[in-house]
Amino acid sequence: MNDALNSSLLPQFVQLTIQGEDAEKFLQNQITSDLTKLGLSYQPTALSNLKGRIDFGLWIKKQDEKHYDVVVSSDCAQSLQAHLTKYGAFSKFETSAPVAIYPCVLADEPTFSHKDDHNTAEDTRAWMQRSVATGNYWIVAATQGQFQPQELRLHQRGGIDYDKGCYLGQEVIARIYFKAAPKAFLHRVAGAGEVPAAGDKIDKIQIVNAIATDKGFEALVVARPEQLADSDLNILELPSALQVDVARPQ
Repeated sequence: MNDALNSSLLPQFVQLTIQGEDAEKFLQNQITSDLTKLGLSYQPTALSNLKGRIDFGLWIKKQDEKHYDVVVSSDCAQSLQAHLTKYGAFSKFETSAPVAIYPCVLADEPTFSHKDDHNTAEDTRAWMQRSVATGNYWIVAATQGQFQPQELRLHQRGGIDYDKGCYLGQEVIARIYFKAAPKAFLHRVAGAGEVPAAGDKIDKIQIVNAIATDKGFEALVVARPEQLADSDLNILELPSALQVDVARPQ
């Protein structure tokens, strides 16, 4: 079996509950999404550093103004807890211990479930395949601090709100959106050979996530279009919302 399909190498995720009087106010000052606009499902979002690069790729679900559930790659959970403790020292909320949550595909969309019947390698592989196909990237420890949210098209998935107040990295993220545009950004590609790891580079093309296929691999990458044109990788389609220009609409 290809190593990329080995169950021990499949991504794992945990959920933390952030609950208390200041939960919404605190998170609103941390992440790229506007919490007041969240729906009932998990919303992709990001918690960036002061340089405007993603330290934690998150999915967030709002139970109520005092209760939020956050999903993160399990290898980032300890550093996320440390971050919440540091920045939330003077806010009134509690963070639960990480609890395992299982990636799966429901109604053709990649999501998460606490149900043990989704705790299978098949469900995780299906989630990976669907995630790569739809641009649902996931940040792991190896890619923390490497990507700017707009490079990953997070704004085209509802994960960045440019009208909300300040949050970590907001100044840099907003400047790129309103005054510039990323030269390298998210693409879906297919390639031959061994499956690259998250954070690897093929020449100057940076791997975000990759999965094995019968012919090699498919991957989400961040690259300039001209770099892909000069490579041996084949560009595959993403959903139409992620096919448009990453720059701010004029």
